[in-house]
Amino acid sequence: MSAILRSYGANVSVEEIVVDDPMDNEVLVRTVACGVCHSDLHFKQGSMPHFPVPAVLGHEAAGVVEKVGSGITDLKPGDHVIACNAIACGTCKQCLSGAPHLCMNRAPARRPRGAPPRLSQDGSKLLAFSDLGALSQYMLLPRGALVPIDKDIPLDRAALIGCAVLTGVGAALNTAKVAPGSRVAVFGCGGVGSSIVQGARIAGARQIIAVDIVQSKLESARRFGATDTVHASTANPVEAIMELTGDGVDYAFDAVGSTRLLSQCYESLAQRGMAVLVGAIPAGQKLSIDARGLLRERKVTGSFMGSNRFQVDMPYYLDLYRQGRLDLDAMVSNRLPLDRVEEAFAAFETGEAMRTVITFEGA
Repeated sequence: MSAILRSYGANVSVEEIVVDDPMDNEVLVRTVACGVCHSDLHFKQGSMPHFPVPAVLGHEAAGVVEKVGSGITDLKPGDHVIACNAIACGTCKQCLSGAPHLCMNRAPARRPRGAPPRLSQDGSKLLAFSDLGALSQYMLLPRGALVPIDKDIPLDRAALIGCAVLTGVGAALNTAKVAPGSRVAVFGCGGVGSSIVQGARIAGARQIIAVDIVQSKLESARRFGATDTVHASTANPVEAIMELTGDGVDYAFDAVGSTRLLSQCYESLAQRGMAVLVGAIPAGQKLSIDARGLLRERKVTGSFMGSNRFQVDMPYYLDLYRQGRLDLDAMVSNRLPLDRVEEAFAAFETGEAMRTVITFEGA
């Protein structure tokens, strides 16, 4: 069974599909858990039209290897794995420049032209969102999309590392390179924002200001390491941050994907501060800022999936979890079966959930 989006703005339907056998360098994975991400919601709403429909949703998953194709010697049935859509070719300009998360070649993520489809239904090809299609009982993926993990890590927690944690912690540690003793503001404290808060704490920030309109998320942000909170529906966040810091923060992160919030991030900066867009922003959005602030050497940049090298980053983040320095347990706000996936999307839209994880048999 798989969660299929057939048209933008419509409800997801849970249907039977056919998953092919693995070819060379492919792995069949039995999905155990898949987090529901804001990017899935954007795609569902039609804000990411460059991904065509119909497609199987989901891209934040962990599971168990069922079968491997020829040429694979480092994975075997029964191994636990995390999936990631940052599948790098290793030969393009970005890969060779040390930015594999920005790989310019998606060919390694897909089957060659003329090959049978990985996913199909009634003889027609189905696409996999982000080349993963993880809201499904089975995923058929290239070897480069997977990282093996030890079996002591609960898979419903490990799944979060495939997107939310990789994106948020990575935005703090890899993209912004938050400096020890710095001041940080995080706008939006869902799964990605909470991960940014944790990344800033791990980096040694002395002040971490969480900004949100949901009180429960602000309370959770304190657990993850926020030193201060701002309820943005009752206070002007820029004014509140200036009052808390005196001259602004060194780093401000938009974890939602909103030009309004990104503008507030920029306005919250101290001299030489950096505003970082982390959330998935709908296509066509334009940012308006007071350009004079650039003379104070303020910067605006983006972070795609935490500037990750996921084969390196994921094991590191799992070690942080084992050490108690990265809290994955509290990030899971709810667990639902696949046939209740629409409830997960509804909770996202209302702001109720930090991270809802869809669980399959064996979670």
